[in-house]
Amino acid sequence: MNAVPLPLAAPSTSGADLLLWVAVPYVCLAVFAVGHVWRYRQDQFGWTSRTTQLLEHRWLRFGSPLFHLGAFMVIAGHVVGLAVPDAWTEAVGITEHMYHTTAVWAGSVAGVAMVAGLGMLCARRLLTRSIRLGTDRSDKLLFPLLSATVLLGITATFAHNVFGAGYDYRSTVSVWFRGLFVLQPQPEAVAGAPLLFQLHALSACLLFAAWPFTRLVHVWSAPVGYLARPYLVYRRRATPATAAPTSTGRSRPTSGSRRAA
Repeated sequence: MNAVPLPLAAPSTSGADLLLWVAVPYVCLAVFAVGHVWRYRQDQFGWTSRTTQLLEHRWLRFGSPLFHLGAFMVIAGHVVGLAVPDAWTEAVGITEHMYHTTAVWAGSVAGVAMVAGLGMLCARRLLTRSIRLGTDRSDKLLFPLLSATVLLGITATFAHNVFGAGYDYRSTVSVWFRGLFVLQPQPEAVAGAPLLFQLHALSACLLFAAWPFTRLVHVWSAPVGYLARPYLVYRRRATPATAAPTSTGRSRPTSGSRRAA
């Protein structure tokens, strides 16, 4: 009598995986949301990056554009890579090879620019005494956490997708990320990812939790409206009419003015 094969059991999820990939992300997202409400109500006029351009501008001149340009490119790449399923990109004619090649090289350029800019900004803050003395506690938390998140991300890219055999994070990390927002977390999807990708994901969660309490809130008050704002027309103020002296020494009104009756 032949035995009936039993269906394979679904892979079990350990308590550590539930803690790291379900509890920690949801706690960080809750702090992110509630923290922004609290910051807006308590410090509405403090949503600023507190520029230090007057204290030092040579490093800032190059570091700030490099960091912000690289950050915009990195954020755009993460939105596509994490939020957009691979089936959608293939449906519009973008093959996996095309996406992988573009993501690796464009992401590498963006990551290098972001790291270079962030390195200049951190060095500027450490080497310039006046700026270093003005660094508050939130900056002391933000800069190391942001640096760790950026360095872990670019290290994972270079280690696995530039010099390594390649790793498709869209089939693991992306599945876990999208599952969090539809309340269907899949911790097993990211539990088997390489360690660098896991550390990058955890540091990003901590960065989101720290976001409302740091200068990162100035992202939401960026002057985007200036891009569609109409031009301002400035007109020169008319100069008042001057009186021309006469031969008798009395002033005579110039043309355009009226003598008082």
